[in-house]
Amino acid sequence: MDSLNNLINVFRKLPGLGLKSSKRIAYYLLKQDDKFLSELGRLISELKKGLCVCKICGNISYNNPCSICSDKLRDAKTICIVEDVESLSAFEQAGVYNGVYHVLNSRVSPMEGEDLSDDAIKSLSGHVKLNKPNEVIIATSPVLEGDLTYYALLGILKKLKVKKISRIGYGLPVGGSIEYADKMTLHTAMDSRREVE
Repeated sequence: MDSLNNLINVFRKLPGLGLKSSKRIAYYLLKQDDKFLSELGRLISELKKGLCVCKICGNISYNNPCSICSDKLRDAKTICIVEDVESLSAFEQAGVYNGVYHVLNSRVSPMEGEDLSDDAIKSLSGHVKLNKPNEVIIATSPVLEGDLTYYALLGILKKLKVKKISRIGYGLPVGGSIEYADKMTLHTAMDSRREVE
């Protein structure tokens, strides 16, 4: 039972999984054959092999630069700043945006003692200087941390003299996260973005 309890405790560390869900997954895995478990174990152990962080935008990819930054059909003059790779993935799956992204992997959260890291600021500044965008869209989640991050980014982008700064509209529910939004909600949020004055 030790290995089962250890597995349940590992699952509980995953986002969104409590004790009941963790037990349900562990007991489900107990019923699977060795081939399934071996394949699952192999996929987990190889998850990070060959992955890298895009030197331009911060996306994770098997290529550097990533397939989005390398795509000549994308509008490189529009940069959408997202908080994390999950948010980028949500926009890509919705198919509502054809520009490029910048993944912060950093945020402002006074409750957790977090501020935008120097690396995040340096990376964003480099991306803006490289692309010289006509518009930068700030796509932070409509929660306290997202709003604080937005204001920090606004100051940075104004110093960089970006031509047009906008923020996605509130088609997203306040207190919600971008990665869980459906296609229509993301479409509405992108269409209702507004320019920052």
